[in-house]
Amino acid sequence: MIRFWRESIVFFFTTIVLTILVISYKPVLIAEAQSSTPTPTVARSFSSVAYPNRALSAFPAQLPPLPYAYGALGKAIDAETMKLHHDAHHASYVKNLNDALKQYPDLQKRSVEALLLDLNSVPEDIRRKVRNNGGGHLNHTIFWQLMSPDGGGQPSGAIAQEINQTFGSFDAFKKQFNAAGTGRFGSGWVWLVRNPQNQLQIVTTANQDNPITDGFYPIMGNDLWEHAYYLKYRNRRAEYLTNWWNVVNWPQINRRSQLLSQQPR
Repeated sequence: MIRFWRESIVFFFTTIVLTILVISYKPVLIAEAQSSTPTPTVARSFSSVAYPNRALSAFPAQLPPLPYAYGALGKAIDAETMKLHHDAHHASYVKNLNDALKQYPDLQKRSVEALLLDLNSVPEDIRRKVRNNGGGHLNHTIFWQLMSPDGGGQPSGAIAQEINQTFGSFDAFKKQFNAAGTGRFGSGWVWLVRNPQNQLQIVTTANQDNPITDGFYPIMGNDLWEHAYYLKYRNRRAEYLTNWWNVVNWPQINRRSQLLSQQPR
């Protein structure tokens, strides 16, 4: 009899404990591990970035011709560097982007800007290739336009006024831009962008990433990869950045800055 009551009491208390546990149970959510190369999130979209009036075709991607001779920018960049930079490096981004998209007809209909702004929609097996080579194609297409044999000097017009208002003076802006470019570790770019608040801002990006993936519109930028300067400057990136101002195409930069206001958001 005593054994019966002992087992009954144990069963009673066990039932109570189990009931409390079931009522109070809450599932614990386990966060997904983040990728080592997360896809950027997008705050804004832009109808065109490569050119002031049109987007950059993704397929077939085509190497744009240089708007000047290889040696025309000798005040900052030597002819051999320009030839290798355009004919080898930029050309390889074009070839690799075409290779990545050749089996994806739906993606071929998009612009490079559209692909970079929606990388999550790009199949994972080619996502990194599209990001690197689409970005390289876009960045360099912009870059060639930002330089001119007749470039350099002081900016004028609206961009000059805005630079002075934002950075205090053109000299202060150049100093900050060069410091950001010198301080960028490894390969990448330094940019003057318009941020989501419609203000000018200096940013840097790694590798061939373009500022649009972070919601910024690139107005001007300088290539910090060693292939952009190493033949002439060796490891003297700061000297390259300083001399680059002698070929900056201010009319084109001013145009890019002003045309942003005409694009749909």
